[in-house]
Amino acid sequence: MKTLIFGLLLIGLTQISIAQTQSQPIKTPTTTEQEILNLSKEKWVWMADKNVTALEKLFDEQSVFVHMGGSWGKDREISVIKGGGIWYKKAEVHEASVKIIENTAILLNRITLLAVVGRNEVTNPFIVTEVYVKKDGSWKMGSLSFNKINQPAK
Repeated sequence: MKTLIFGLLLIGLTQISIAQTQSQPIKTPTTTEQEILNLSKEKWVWMADKNVTALEKLFDEQSVFVHMGGSWGKDREISVIKGGGIWYKKAEVHEASVKIIENTAILLNRITLLAVVGRNEVTNPFIVTEVYVKKDGSWKMGSLSFNKINQPAK
């Protein structure tokens, strides 16, 4: 009897799992969403390369940056990158999604970040929120926020 109940439970759970997988189609990004995804990828390269010229153009004058050790504005973020206080060596992006609300794009990344902070090389898993605002025909970063997660990204 226990074997029969266990077998029925297993079959039921398998069917639920298959139904959930089949009911979640992969969504193709819109042109605007893809533009933001591409911009984000480019931004990670600029940060790794310490390309402050490109980053100064991307970051809005009123932008804010939230890190594990504090939060600050554009000038300090550029200074930290330029001076090597944080070197974003490599961001391995595992997942990325974008929501567009009028002239604002909110991008969520699940990443593993290899960075040098001070003189220490560290690797941390993060959920990173990027907010972009379209101004005068181009996207400007309004916010970049790192939220450390307790489990490594897969």
